[in-house]
Amino acid sequence: MRTRTLRFGLYADEQGLAWVEGLVADAVGSRSARITGESVLRTLPGSGMPTAEMYDHLAEQWDIEHPGESRGAREPVELQVDLACSLRTWREIRATVIRTLCPEGTAPHTCRVPWMAR
Repeated sequence: MRTRTLRFGLYADEQGLAWVEGLVADAVGSRSARITGESVLRTLPGSGMPTAEMYDHLAEQWDIEHPGESRGAREPVELQVDLACSLRTWREIRATVIRTLCPEGTAPHTCRVPWMAR
């Protein structure tokens, strides 16, 4: 097995971040994979770009989907989770997390935590 990384841009507070981390753990736990590391970044490695610049549209998404609600302590961050798994398993885990983050349906809906997969 090789180490592969899941990357999600999130607009979340600590509670929202913990919820997403739980979604990832649940998706990993049901497969032949293991979490080998986890990081919450506020600056992107290599470029030094603040996550606030990369994911600023997620704050706008929050404002549109949650009119009148306070942003509270939410901030744009990147969650990186390192997994020991095959490419096929990585893809399955990624797809499961994405489906769970904001389930699609025919009716308009809002995401609990605005997100972007990288």
